[in-house]
Amino acid sequence: MNHFGVRDVEVVVIGAGQAGLAAAFHLRRAGWVPDRDFVVLDHSPRPGGAWQFRWPTLTYDKVHGMHALPGMELTGADPQRPSSEVIGGYFGRYEQTFGLRVHRPVSVTAVRAGADDRLLVETSEGAYAPRALINATGTWDRPFWPRFPGQDVFAGRQLHSAQYKGPEDFRGARVVVVGGGTSAVQQLLEIAPVAAATTWVTRRPPVFREGPFGEEQGRAAVALVEQRVRQGLPPRSVVSVTGLPMTEAIRQARASGVLERLPLFARLTHGGVVWADGRTVEADVLLYATGFRAALDHLAPLRLREPGGGIRMDGTRTLRDPRVHLVGYGPSASTIGANRAGRAAVRDIRRLLDGAAQPAHGEAELAGRLAS
Repeated sequence: MNHFGVRDVEVVVIGAGQAGLAAAFHLRRAGWVPDRDFVVLDHSPRPGGAWQFRWPTLTYDKVHGMHALPGMELTGADPQRPSSEVIGGYFGRYEQTFGLRVHRPVSVTAVRAGADDRLLVETSEGAYAPRALINATGTWDRPFWPRFPGQDVFAGRQLHSAQYKGPEDFRGARVVVVGGGTSAVQQLLEIAPVAAATTWVTRRPPVFREGPFGEEQGRAAVALVEQRVRQGLPPRSVVSVTGLPMTEAIRQARASGVLERLPLFARLTHGGVVWADGRTVEADVLLYATGFRAALDHLAPLRLREPGGGIRMDGTRTLRDPRVHLVGYGPSASTIGANRAGRAAVRDIRRLLDGAAQPAHGEAELAGRLAS
């Protein structure tokens, strides 16, 4: 700690979800020691990243595309347990196994330029002065709420999918679900059997994907997201360009009419929604499954954004400040992409800082275990 009460470290990792833990793993593997050379800060109350906040009826067998963290597989999980418990427990074991010493709950309020070519990371537990930053804050803290005329006069309940706790809250209600992503479909399928009526509304016609989704298709999807990031535009999610995976439950829901989609309505009324052609649907609840935006407000003092609203990047490195890496952002927002981004960020930071320190005495055995 320097004479200003600011603690000097090599790297600060903000966020302990998939991307943050993957980055911490690779920092550890490179020989950096947690709480000495780097620190991992997480504002969530417990391990699990955004998964810990998923609704209880999202069981592990309904999760699509969960990829294991580097160095430790997730095995033997009960498919009927809530995904929040399965993945939260897995993340917790991972942190303990590799001694990542995550600080939580810690809120990061701002990151700005500091002294001596360091950054200054201001947090609820004090300030850090790293030489590099890995930001892995994800999107959960920034649910996107669309705006429609009449939202202030609608007499029913409006909530975001992030607030969804299960279908029982919708029993007997007339529900309009807005959004074309995986959460919209999963929640609609749960609500439909208990609701009085459901209506599905999306901005664009949904695309359902049949058959396997291989490595080639994955690379093509990531490339589309990466193209926007390179142009300095806000990223779309990887899921938005992959389509919705066709499952037997979705096939049955389409056949029964539950997944009959309508275009966006024009406005809300006291008792429901109305389209430009005069069509109306009465509603008690509007559920906005409209996704999330990257939680990057704490980076605002660094002025990383381009005129187009996004952050231009080369790999995981931001072009406006090569000390700052974004993982789990844009093309690395998938779970497998987050793992790869964590590795790439650490490799780039090692070059930036002119090579990593060798493992300290007693760290060699752990380094070998991480490499296996």
